[in-house]
Amino acid sequence: MKTKFLLFVVIYIYCIILLGCKNDDENTQEKVSVAVVLSVVEKDGGFNEFTLKGARQAAENFDLDFTYLVSFPNQFEFDIKKLADDGYDLIIGLGFLMTDALSNAASAYPDTHFAIMDVVYENYDELPNVTSLAFAEDQVGYLAGALAGCVTETHVIGTVAGMEIPPVIRFVTGFQKGALSVNPSVVVLNEYIPSFNDPMTGRQVGEAHIAQGADVIFAVAGETGNGALEAAHQAGIKAIGVDVDQYYTFPQIARSLITSAMKKVDMVAYDAVRDFVAGKRGIVIRGAASTLESGIRLATVANGGVGLAPYHDWENKISEQCKQKVINARQRIAIDPVKK
Repeated sequence: MKTKFLLFVVIYIYCIILLGCKNDDENTQEKVSVAVVLSVVEKDGGFNEFTLKGARQAAENFDLDFTYLVSFPNQFEFDIKKLADDGYDLIIGLGFLMTDALSNAASAYPDTHFAIMDVVYENYDELPNVTSLAFAEDQVGYLAGALAGCVTETHVIGTVAGMEIPPVIRFVTGFQKGALSVNPSVVVLNEYIPSFNDPMTGRQVGEAHIAQGADVIFAVAGETGNGALEAAHQAGIKAIGVDVDQYYTFPQIARSLITSAMKKVDMVAYDAVRDFVAGKRGIVIRGAASTLESGIRLATVANGGVGLAPYHDWENKISEQCKQKVINARQRIAIDPVKK
């Protein structure tokens, strides 16, 4: 009887030791928390929605504490600092309007890492805890321009642009250079509109371009640009979307879209969160240590961070000659990226 009792005690103690060791192993994986601050709207079919999609997917895959909120310009800094106060390890913001709010928060919370989509700072020495998730808009704009310059029949094409800020300017200038590279006689119209949420004005500018003979419209202006895409669709001319594959996000005008100049925001957001977690947990990715370093992380044609969407309904309507010119343009960019 005593032997059985002693055996039971030994087995019981052994199980406790095993369970304790298991818990110790589980606790060695550091818990990481991530937050995303969206600008004004969540379901925009563009930057906000796809940033959230990529970050959330990474959080699910790596078992992270995750939250997000929709903020507004007069609340940006307060909301970002509140998340830092709450102890989030990585806070992701996005867009030009959040530039100062995020840098101010980063200065106030040096132990928190911040990332911002589509914004580049000039003083990373003073912001050692900030990563800019930037895009080579000029490169993908160049590809869109090469396609537009080839398919135009009137030799007039147009861009309807949003606020005159660096990312938008890069899209426009890249588009102009790409068009002229395949069609030196093409006329490229452009007008900047000081808002990303004014589809009525976007439509009016698109109609003005069409009245001047434009038969391809490239909309680079968020919701404002969607108004221009509607004008192109109604006029029965070709259109090019922006940021995401608008064939899926703006199906009302899909049959007019020959492509979209995509910034693969969801992929960039996912990779940023993944690499941040890898750095915190010492995870090896693709055979190498990885982390989210401060400074500029640039998405390019070469690394797949920007590129044209499929031609979809236009796959059999666009000539092989024009498709080849886009391929040639892509190869040129890989060798000698377009200068900003």
